[in-house]
Amino acid sequence: MILNHYPWWKNSLILLIVLIGLVYAAPIFFGDDPAVQISSANADTVIDQNTVTIIANRLHQAHLPYKQIDTQINQQKQSLLVRFNSEDLQLKGKELLEETLGENYLVALNLAAKTPNWLIAIGAIPMKLGLDLRGGVHLLMQVDVDSVIKQRVEGDLNSISSILRSERVRYTGITRLNNEGIRLQFRTTDTVAEALQVLTSKFPEFVWTKSDLTITGALQPAAIQQIRQDTLEQNMNTLRNRVNELGVSEAIVQQQGASRIAVDLPGVQDTAQAKSILGNTTSLEFHMVDVESDARNIVEGTAPIGTKLYYFEGEPVLLKSPVILRGSSITSARSGAGEDGQPDVEVRLGGGGEALFTKVTAENIGKPMAVLSVEIKPVTKIINGKKVTQFITQHKVISVANILQALGNSFQITHLSSQNEANTLALLLRAGALSAPLQVIEERELGPSLGKQNIKMGVTSVIVGLLLVVFFMAIYYRVMGVIADVALGLNLILIVAILSLLGATLTLAGIAGIVLTVGMAADANVLIFERIREELRNGMGVQASIHAGYERALVTIVDSNVTTLIVAVVLFSLGSGTVKNFAVTLTIGLLTSMFTAIIGTRAVVNALYGGRSIKKISIGI
Repeated sequence: MILNHYPWWKNSLILLIVLIGLVYAAPIFFGDDPAVQISSANADTVIDQNTVTIIANRLHQAHLPYKQIDTQINQQKQSLLVRFNSEDLQLKGKELLEETLGENYLVALNLAAKTPNWLIAIGAIPMKLGLDLRGGVHLLMQVDVDSVIKQRVEGDLNSISSILRSERVRYTGITRLNNEGIRLQFRTTDTVAEALQVLTSKFPEFVWTKSDLTITGALQPAAIQQIRQDTLEQNMNTLRNRVNELGVSEAIVQQQGASRIAVDLPGVQDTAQAKSILGNTTSLEFHMVDVESDARNIVEGTAPIGTKLYYFEGEPVLLKSPVILRGSSITSARSGAGEDGQPDVEVRLGGGGEALFTKVTAENIGKPMAVLSVEIKPVTKIINGKKVTQFITQHKVISVANILQALGNSFQITHLSSQNEANTLALLLRAGALSAPLQVIEERELGPSLGKQNIKMGVTSVIVGLLLVVFFMAIYYRVMGVIADVALGLNLILIVAILSLLGATLTLAGIAGIVLTVGMAADANVLIFERIREELRNGMGVQASIHAGYERALVTIVDSNVTTLIVAVVLFSLGSGTVKNFAVTLTIGLLTSMFTAIIGTRAVVNALYGGRSIKKISIGI
């Protein structure tokens, strides 16, 4: 048996891992360009080569130099990225382009990676930097959960009415008591008993109590809490989808407290734009059009009971009040062109409500159906010297089309005016509607200069910590210490590569986790080297001492790292924000440090000393 010798395949595997780490860590060294991002503000605004020409000519006329103009396409949403050489030019460019392009375009500050295309082609993209490192926008939003509970009770009220009728249980009245309760009235005690049995079995989330000829139901506390949590989670998913669909910087969306959501948009420097994207509470509803009444004759009169008057493309349209499908039922939406070449949107359902939608459309073939956009905007008023937030609802009909056949789990929305309108409608359907209105109660903008200062401080802390460990190891353990120093550098490279591959976001807390893992990686080598020293002092041969040092210190190293790993998992599970980021980098650092400190250093030691007879090694004795 040859001691301290790795087979060729193991050395090749280690070299391959190092090479992959170097490739995927490389993008961080290329940096970013200050840039201005331009996207359309509405469905009718087109971004094409003519837009590029207008921007380029205007910048030349103003003698404002720029590096290049990139075209980006994200889920059929096209935008432009104008790169500049400095932040001063970036700010001047933003002001100039806002004035040139007008209100039909969104112009925002951003940062564009300078990574070569060949690296991007293999998935080697730059590691994301958090708000405290890159700068950007922070928004804290209050979720109006009570409105969802009220809507839930109203929906259950309709369902209860339908079920009691289908079970032939007669009632004289049904009303909503408050946001969380329902009251039903009956004529006889026998009917009360029948209704109570039906309600208890069909609606177990309510607590039902009877009193004479009345049954009262109230949502259970557990059901209310579940509605609150589901509302927050759905809103967070919708916010993530909206940011990703619109091509803005990667968002960090997380729950804060019982009814708030915190959103970080690293790299975005336009608070107004971020609020317009994320704070939009637009939802979609499908209604049947009332064709029995002439909408033109009702413009100045009163709409029939069960209908409401709206406008579509300047013409009045009368919609029936019942909602036959909500946007939350849509799981997929893609824009395209129908058989007649006209733009349409292909929709797929899967979120509930499909049965009612199929039933209603089957009964109304040949009749028009409308898609209604419902936007809830918060308005703050001063009442009795106090700020009171009220929510105003705005409705807009965005599509009217005839039903050609009974619609099931998939159908097309047609009669759209343009392909851009189809793209925008598909985007809203895919991203989903917020399940509850949001109000921005705190907004904070962190400039890129402060972010650069944080990066400088963070990198300085890593370098100082690394240099102190490097000097100590090299002086105290000589050649073996230098080997450990090489492993420390490799450890940092692997951490950056894995963070990039996972798409994780690095913050100041994450940098603290990296600094901690640098010390722990050195600690593992100290255990190994001290074990080797001990065996040499006991008179054991060099090869046997190296072998024993690595083999016998392994258990101690694994035990210490596993206990720290458990703590990191707990922090990740229970923490949020910066705590999670610290836990992520700590976990990755623990795994890479065990690889570099145990396998990596041993491969180098084997190459220098293994497989031959030697009497002395440089380990500081």
